[in-house]
Amino acid sequence: MIDDTELFNDRLQEWEDFYNYNRPHGGLGGQTPYERLRQKTTSPV
Repeated sequence: MIDDTELFNDRLQEWEDFYNYNRPHGGLGGQTPYERLRQKTTSPV
């Protein structure tokens, strides 16, 4: 358990960055959420 709020927030940000930018997601066909977002926002309609 982490008692230091600043340390907790730093670790949470590290995990969130990994989860959204580095971790492939099976539900997204192996893409990261960031890759899927870029695909959806840069593809012509």
